Amino acid sequence: MLNLLIALVLAYLIGSISFAVVVSKAMRLDDPRTYGSGNPGATNVLRSGNKTAAILTLLGDAVKGWFAVWLVSTFGARYGLGDEAIALSAIAVFLGHLYPVFFKFKGGKGVATAAGVLFALSWVLGLATLATWLIIAFFFRYSSLAALAAAVFAPFYEFFMYGPGPISVAVIVMSILLIWRHSANIAKLMAGKESRIGQKKRE
Repeated sequence: MLNLLIALVLAYLIGSISFAVVVSKAMRLDDPRTYGSGNPGATNVLRSGNKTAAILTLLGDAVKGWFAVWLVSTFGARYGLGDEAIALSAIAVFLGHLYPVFFKFKGGKGVATAAGVLFALSWVLGLATLATWLIIAFFFRYSSLAALAAAVFAPFYEFFMYGPGPISVAVIVMSILLIWRHSANIAKLMAGKESRIGQKKRE
């Protein structure tokens, strides 16, 4: 039980590193929480006009999700941690991104972090979900719509590839949280007011 608790706390703390804020501050850009959607994520950082910062944010948020799950997957067995611990760690790092302790519990929507988690769970699952995001984003140019589509399909991909289990539950939980975090975007999409990918920040 202690080993599981340590793994979950570590995963949460890793997830709590907001690369949107860290990268923007390092590159002397405006805090992403002060413009656009106010979301500390790669899509909003892109609205600053700095593509490098957006890419670094995307990679950082994805890698932290991957790394937290990879740690438990790779070293957990020797400490008695199995699939249940992997699944819980996936949720913990995702929650860390949504509610980061280092940034007053105000985090991003979790798209990149969820992608990193999925790649750590299975590169095939991650690739299938990423392909879904890319297809929707390419044709519709809405990051939020692409994220919602990926969130809907990810649990189905996981279930049909590997069957039911703790990992399935983790993927479903992340998908539900991701969709819930996009509730404002859903309203904007329905009203035709959602910003498209690459649109500069509004004054």
